[in-house]
Amino acid sequence: MRIDTWEEGIFLARPNRFVAEVETGGRKELTHLPDPGRLAEMLRPGVEVRLQAADSPRRRTRWTLIGVRCPHGWVNVDSRLPNRLFEEALADGCMREFEGIAGWKREVPFGGSVMDFLLESMPPCLVEVKGCTLVEAGVAFFPDAPTTRGARHLRELIAAKERGLRACIVFVVKHPGARLVRPNRATDPAFARALVEAADRGVEAYAYPAPWRGREIRIEGCLPVELG
Repeated sequence: MRIDTWEEGIFLARPNRFVAEVETGGRKELTHLPDPGRLAEMLRPGVEVRLQAADSPRRRTRWTLIGVRCPHGWVNVDSRLPNRLFEEALADGCMREFEGIAGWKREVPFGGSVMDFLLESMPPCLVEVKGCTLVEAGVAFFPDAPTTRGARHLRELIAAKERGLRACIVFVVKHPGARLVRPNRATDPAFARALVEAADRGVEAYAYPAPWRGREIRIEGCLPVELG
C-alpha cells in the first residue's frame, strides 16, 4: 500500500478516543484519530505525528492522524488499514499460510457477528483480522484495551471450525519493533483465555509484520504467536 502525501506535526493531547490535538504549520488543530485503542505508549505530548488531509470538506476536522514516530520508526495508527493490507497480501500471494486462495468475500455475516473475510478454498476459510500497535521489549501485545468483541470473534471462529470450515485469526503488526506476538493477559485476560481455547480447538493464529518504509506499508514475512 502506498501513501504518497502527508503533513507532519506534533502531538499535544487526546480529548477523546477519536480526536487528537496536534500542532502543525504553526497552528493547533483538532484531528480525527482512526484508532480507538489506548495508544498510551506512543501518543505522548511532543511526539512527532503524520497527518493526512480529510477527503471531505464537510468533515468537522481537517486532518486525520495516520502515523506516530517511535524509536524504531513510524507506526500507522489507522485501524482500517490491517484489513486492506491483508487483502493486498492475499492478492499478491505473499502469505504462505494462505496460498492457493481462489477468491474471497469481505464482511461476511457468521453467527452473531460480521467476520472480516471468507476465503474460497477447500474447505472455505473464515478469517478475522486484528491490528496490533502495542509493543514492549520486542513483544507485540493484543489487545491494548479490553475487547469483548475480540473474544466473541474467537467464539465464532471456534463455531466455524466445528462446522467443518477452516478458521483463522490474523494479527497485522504495524509496529516495526515487534519480534513476536502474545495475547495481552494483563489488559484482557478473557481474550487471552479465548485465544488459547480457540487454538486448542483448531483455530489457526498467524501474525504478519507490516512496517511503514518510506511511502509503502505492506505485509512482510511472519512473526511467531506465543499463547503461553
